[in-house]
Amino acid sequence: MAIGKNKRLSKRKGNKKKIVDPFTKKEWYDVKAPSTFNTRDVGKTLVTRTTGTKIAADALKGRVYECALADLNNDENAFRKFKLICEDVQGKYCYTNFHGMDMTRDKLCSLVRKWQTLIEAHVDVKTTDGYLLRVFCMGFTKKLPKQIKKTAYAQSSQVRAIRKKMMDIMTKQVAGEDLKALVLKLIPDSIGKDIEKECMDIYPLHDVHVRKVKVLKKPKFDLGKLMDLHGEMGGATDENGEVVPTTNEFIEPQVQESV
Repeated sequence: MAIGKNKRLSKRKGNKKKIVDPFTKKEWYDVKAPSTFNTRDVGKTLVTRTTGTKIAADALKGRVYECALADLNNDENAFRKFKLICEDVQGKYCYTNFHGMDMTRDKLCSLVRKWQTLIEAHVDVKTTDGYLLRVFCMGFTKKLPKQIKKTAYAQSSQVRAIRKKMMDIMTKQVAGEDLKALVLKLIPDSIGKDIEKECMDIYPLHDVHVRKVKVLKKPKFDLGKLMDLHGEMGGATDENGEVVPTTNEFIEPQVQESV
């Protein structure tokens, strides 16, 4: 049989595609957390270099980074996780904003036990700067001092009263603050402590936590507010990627020695 007729016998040359390492087309960017946290450098993120119409900054915007509070604040609260979303890219830095909060699965499972009542509540609240948030709260009933009875179950009417109180406190605490002030409340979980204190007269509670915060709606992106959140002026960068002020304030020119 002629070699040219059988496809299996003929060997085509020059069809092998040149293997290129995809990492040669990538570059690293630093992720910056807002100034509300002690540690600003969250980590690094990888993106394909700007080629033609595909811009690297557009690929980075909208990325969500999940960080433990222990890493952000150098403390022991490893069970609390914060989500940060990249809103702007300047130079080699990704500037992030708060995008949500959660608790780790193992912490939630360790709280749920027998012989007590779990009470949960959630509420949709709008902050003063236009963020619509859904805040989830949880708490557990506890035994009274010197109680002999094994169980500490609350009546359904008490559960309803506690849930109403939870919703009222969460609405009051969130609605009167902007997002930055709310994050400062979520870090030490002061809302959970307030709920525990207020519900003592209905039924004593323990392990009261704001277990989750979701960002449902955001206001229109404002670069000036993001830079204020990061403790930096303005929002533009020079040719070296350094942030330069872009406010409309008059800046007096420097005195020249010779004209």
